[in-house]
Amino acid sequence: MPIVPIVGKLRRKLIADLSIAMGLGVSCGYLYWYSVHIPAMKKRDDFYLKYEAKKLAGGV
Repeated sequence: MPIVPIVGKLRRKLIADLSIAMGLGVSCGYLYWYSVHIPAMKKRDDFYLKYEAKKLAGGV
């Protein structure tokens, strides 16, 4: 009884692995961007707006 060659299994696995990795990478990137980066930049920008307003008013 001969052993049947496995054809295309490695290619399908590689495509699945790459698709899953790209999907998870993009999802984690969006999660970081909108839950960490954007709020931190908003907090920084608000601080500098308040600082500039205080500086123009002569408080610093």
